[in-house]
Amino acid sequence: MASDEKVLRTLHLKFTLPAADPAQLSAMIKSAKPFYEFFGTTRVHLLQNVDDPARFIQVIEYEADKEVEINRQRIASDPRMQGFLQAWRAMLPGVLEVDVYQEV
Repeated sequence: MASDEKVLRTLHLKFTLPAADPAQLSAMIKSAKPFYEFFGTTRVHLLQNVDDPARFIQVIEYEADKEVEINRQRIASDPRMQGFLQAWRAMLPGVLEVDVYQEV
């Protein structure tokens, strides 16, 4: 029997993009909206470091079924997730750092 219990998570995608075009990044985020909605995202936004404009953090706050969240490894191997990450990596020449947080 599936649980109806939800958990709230905050995902940070951290990256450096020296020749960043914020409009292009924003367009990519908007084009990924259906992907975010698949995971029940409640909020997505992009932050640019004011002291180092080449550094960004995309913040994604989402609510997920507790049973699904427990099995994030399976989600990570989902073709939709792989396609999303592949698009980000193609756009970002450097390291893409991903952190997932929970409220305490």
